Amino acid sequence: VQLQASGGGLVQAGDSLRLSCAAAGRTFTNYRVGWFRQAPGKEREFVSAISRSGGEINVADSVRGRFTISRDSAKNTVYLQMNYLKPEDTAVYYCATGPRVGNFYRSQNRYDYWGQGTQVTVSS
Repeated sequence: VQLQASGGGLVQAGDSLRLSCAAAGRTFTNYRVGWFRQAPGKEREFVSAISRSGGEINVADSVRGRFTISRDSAKNTVYLQMNYLKPEDTAVYYCATGPRVGNFYRSQNRYDYWGQGTQVTVSS
């Protein structure tokens, strides 16, 4: 599965962005998909994940109420809608997936396929 993350950019605090994660090569409709982010000088951290059906969604406390994950199986794409962005949301955002994720959606080593990352910069 090849993942392509897009939608990042430079915005001001309070603005919104929608990130997309498109799969190519193989569908990822049978896999849970997660979003992670890595800020400068920090470790990569979990942001959100969605089950293959879309019925189960997991969200990090730091973005709860502001970020929403969704998926469109027909388009083989997962989205991350980010509202009320803060400067501390500045990071490279990665999508990831794989057959071994299951309930271990916070564990990066469970994800076999990663996108290249898209930069989100939020100015104050």
